[in-house]
Amino acid sequence: MSLPAAFHDIAKRVNNWGRWGDDDEIGALNLITEETVRGAAAAVRGGLRIPLALPLRQDGVQTGVIPGRVNPLHTMVQINQELFGPGTVATSDDMVTMGLQSATHWDALTHASHSGRLYNGRRADTITPHEGARFSGIDKAPPVVSRGVLLDVARAKGLDRLPGDHAVTPEDLDEAAEFGRLTVRGGDIVLVRTGQMQLFLGGDRHGYGYPSPGLSVRTPEWFHARDVAAVANDTLTFEIFPPEIENLWLPVHALHLVEMGMLQGQNWNLEALSTACAQEQRHTFLLSAMPEPFVGGTGTPVAPVAVL
Repeated sequence: MSLPAAFHDIAKRVNNWGRWGDDDEIGALNLITEETVRGAAAAVRGGLRIPLALPLRQDGVQTGVIPGRVNPLHTMVQINQELFGPGTVATSDDMVTMGLQSATHWDALTHASHSGRLYNGRRADTITPHEGARFSGIDKAPPVVSRGVLLDVARAKGLDRLPGDHAVTPEDLDEAAEFGRLTVRGGDIVLVRTGQMQLFLGGDRHGYGYPSPGLSVRTPEWFHARDVAAVANDTLTFEIFPPEIENLWLPVHALHLVEMGMLQGQNWNLEALSTACAQEQRHTFLLSAMPEPFVGGTGTPVAPVAVL
């Protein structure tokens, strides 16, 4: 089934192809300038550091619903081995097998395609079995450090967690911005809290994934109008799942990654940040969310840290 005309209409309105040149591979990360980072540093007042990543463990958020996306499998390859003979210093080494998008992660711009195209009009078949993403792989991303903004949609509505069928709308984002007494500005990284992560933290791995609140297909225009550099949230699928429009699967992925060239983050633990922002009565901070530079990767694990 082809994508509906309504999708293509939105795509035209948010399209960033050529905005930073025909050879551009990083999209909206171009909006994070040195001036942006200086402004982000000014958001630090007390120095409180809040980690936003889930632990990397075998009983993580993946339940087998997404084919091939496996939780981290940790294996020891040497234990207290005296490499240079008896009585010498001993070392232990380990390795991990995991899906790059299996836990807290960024989706690279090449994670999604539609109509045979990737960001900036490149062909989808430039992703190959041996090279991965030849263009716009996650290794092309510059350091992702900017002002972070928490739009706490759940708390703004007086809820611990949004219902599973709630599509987060532009009106919800406006309400959360007003609740946080902030204005989203160009180069910001926006974190959208639904409270869905509480299910996973409480042990309900399947309930965490489905049904899930998430971003509405109407929100990409909201982010585009404000020149947001990247968006992450606290759900498995990022957008509402099942979709708000029947049989229109992952439209927000396609609009963000393909049309806008904007990174998406999923499975971010925003619970401690929500509490801290409420206590501090401010919802802006310095955010460091560096991608691991997997060459050709279509995603990457990330261990983000918010500094208030």
